Amino acid sequence: MLNTATIVAQWFELAGIAAIILGAVLATVQFGLSLLRGQVQRGAEGRDGVLPAFRRTLGRSVLTGLELLVAADIIRTVAVEPTLNSVLVLGLIVIIRTFLSFSLEVEIDGRWPWQQRKDSAAD
Repeated sequence: MLNTATIVAQWFELAGIAAIILGAVLATVQFGLSLLRGQVQRGAEGRDGVLPAFRRTLGRSVLTGLELLVAADIIRTVAVEPTLNSVLVLGLIVIIRTFLSFSLEVEIDGRWPWQQRKDSAAD
């Protein structure tokens, strides 16, 4: 059972790393294609601009990767080495990653996750 949990945790870690890397590559390719098409001048500063789209794609991939890495940490801590020290370390890791996730969410959407979207406030 421990061996299986370790393998599952490693797969989650690999998936988290892959999500970040693939998201960064995808965001960079999309940004490069937009540059080649000359779309930078059109709305570069607005919500639909090329740079904000790059940052959104990259930020979402980092968020996805962080969530998968937290899942790996939880599996490893709960199933593999359930000591008080490892639980405290897990708690600290989750707090740090949660802060990073909230920061990225604000950076991507321009609002806290619990706030209404600006477009839905008019509904």
